[in-house]
Amino acid sequence: MVQKSKDTTIPSVTKDQISSINSLIKKKEIKIVDFKFNDLPGLWQHFSIPAHELVKESDPHAGIWAEGIGFDGSSIRGFQKIQESDMVLYLDPSTAVTDPVCEVPTLSIICNVFDPINKEAYTRDPRYIAQKAEQYLKSTGIAEESFWGPEYEFFLFDNVRYSQTVNEGFYSVDSVEGIWNSGRDEQPNLGYKIRHKEGYFPVPPHDSLQDVRSHIINKMIETGIPVEVHHHEVATAGQNEIDIRYNSLVKQADNCLMYKYIVKNMAQQFGMVATFMPKPLFGDNGSGMHTHQSIWKGGKNLFFDPKGYGMISQTAKYYIGGLLKHANALMAFCAPSTNSYKRLVPGYEAPVNLVYSLRNRSAAVRIPMYSENPKTKRIEFRPPDPTCNPYLSFSALLMAGIDGIKKKIDPGQPFEGNTYELDGKAAKKLPTVPGSLEQAIDALEADHKFLLEGGVFTQDVIEAWIEIKRAEIDAVRLRPHPWEFQLYFDV
Repeated sequence: MVQKSKDTTIPSVTKDQISSINSLIKKKEIKIVDFKFNDLPGLWQHFSIPAHELVKESDPHAGIWAEGIGFDGSSIRGFQKIQESDMVLYLDPSTAVTDPVCEVPTLSIICNVFDPINKEAYTRDPRYIAQKAEQYLKSTGIAEESFWGPEYEFFLFDNVRYSQTVNEGFYSVDSVEGIWNSGRDEQPNLGYKIRHKEGYFPVPPHDSLQDVRSHIINKMIETGIPVEVHHHEVATAGQNEIDIRYNSLVKQADNCLMYKYIVKNMAQQFGMVATFMPKPLFGDNGSGMHTHQSIWKGGKNLFFDPKGYGMISQTAKYYIGGLLKHANALMAFCAPSTNSYKRLVPGYEAPVNLVYSLRNRSAAVRIPMYSENPKTKRIEFRPPDPTCNPYLSFSALLMAGIDGIKKKIDPGQPFEGNTYELDGKAAKKLPTVPGSLEQAIDALEADHKFLLEGGVFTQDVIEAWIEIKRAEIDAVRLRPHPWEFQLYFDV
C-alpha cells in the first residue's frame, strides 16, 4: 500500500486505482468527497470537496493525488503551532468507501498527514505512528504481521445534559431502559427496565436496542467492516457491544474510527446519543475495549503451542511479560481519560490486577479458550477503554510486546483464582493498574524508551501527549465535584 522513503509513508496511487474511484463516483452518483484524518487524542477530523474536483485529477503524478491538499494544522488538537500551521493531507486510495451515513452521496477517503516543507510524514499523525509500528515489527525479524480484535462497548442514551459554570456543575443521562425509570409515569410505562448488572444477555423487550444495533452493523458491513456479533452488555440503560473481526494493525485502527463514526451517527438518526465514555453511570459496569492480539510469521501464528499453558507459546509468554512490565505506562494510551479510572476499580468486572490467566476475566491478560484451532490463539489485554486512540494504543501494545520478546521478559506464574475475591492481604500482593490518569502519565514519563525503538513513537509525540493529558487532569482537579457538596458543605 505504501512507498517507503526517508521518514515518509506516502500512500501509493496508480491509474487503475484512480479509474476505480472515478467509476465508483459515477456508479454511486457521488456528489462530495470527504477527506478524513485523525487528531492526536483520537477523533476523526474532516473536510470535503465537490466530487468533480477529484474526478478531473486523473493523473497519479499531478494534482491532488500527487500534491495532496492543504489544511490548518494549528487548529487540530496535538498538532502544530500557529506559526507553523500549514500541513498537507495525502489520500490513501485503498480506503475509499461510500460514506455510510451522509444523506448527500459522499465518498470517504482516509488520509495521511505530511509537512509541506520537508515533504516528510508528520510525526504526530497517529496513523503514521501505526504504520511505523507495523514496519518495525517486520524489521525485527520476530514476525511479519500482527492482528488486532478490539471489543468496543458503548452506551446509547435517550437524553444527556451537562454543564459546568462558575456556580453550577452537573450531568444527567437518561435511558428508557434505565432501572431508575421503573416508577416513572411514561403513559404507559411498560416495565422491562434492566436491573443493574443484568443486561447480559436478555432478549427483547428487555433489550430494547436489538434493531438499532442491527441497523448499525448493516452500515458497518456496507463499508467493508466484518462484524462478528452484537449484543446488549451488562449495565442497565442501553449498554451495548459490537465485535468486529480481527484485522492488521493499521486497517483495524481505520475500522475503529469508522465504527465509532457509524455508531454515533446512527444513534442520532434514531433520536439517541452514543457515548464511548468508560464510566458514564455510577454503580454499574463501565465500558471497556478489551483488545485481542497475536503476531504471525510465514502464515504461522507465533502465539500457538499445543503443549503450552493455555496452548500459548513461549513467545506469547514473553509478549505478555512486556505488556505487564510496561502496563502502567501503556495505560496512558490505553485508558487515557480521567474517567477511565472510574471504570478501573474493583467490583465492576474491570481488570485492575496485572496478572495473566486462561479464561479468567478478572486478570489484565486473559487467554481465550474457546477453540483449539491454531489460527484463533491470541491473548486479550483487558484494561483498555474506548476513549483511546486505537492507532496509538495498538502501536504501544505491540511495542511493549516486542520489547518483552526481545528481552525475554518472564511474566511469572499465571494466576488462576478470582482476583476480585481475595482478602485484603492477598489482594495487596498483586500489582495493579494505575489508580488515576495522573499516575499513568507519570509512568509514561518515566518509562517510554521501549516506545521510541525504531522511531515508532518520537519524543515530541510523548511530550505532546503528556502536555495534553496533564491539562485534562488539571481541568478536572480544579473544579468542585458535586459529591464534595454532599461531603463538605455543612462543615
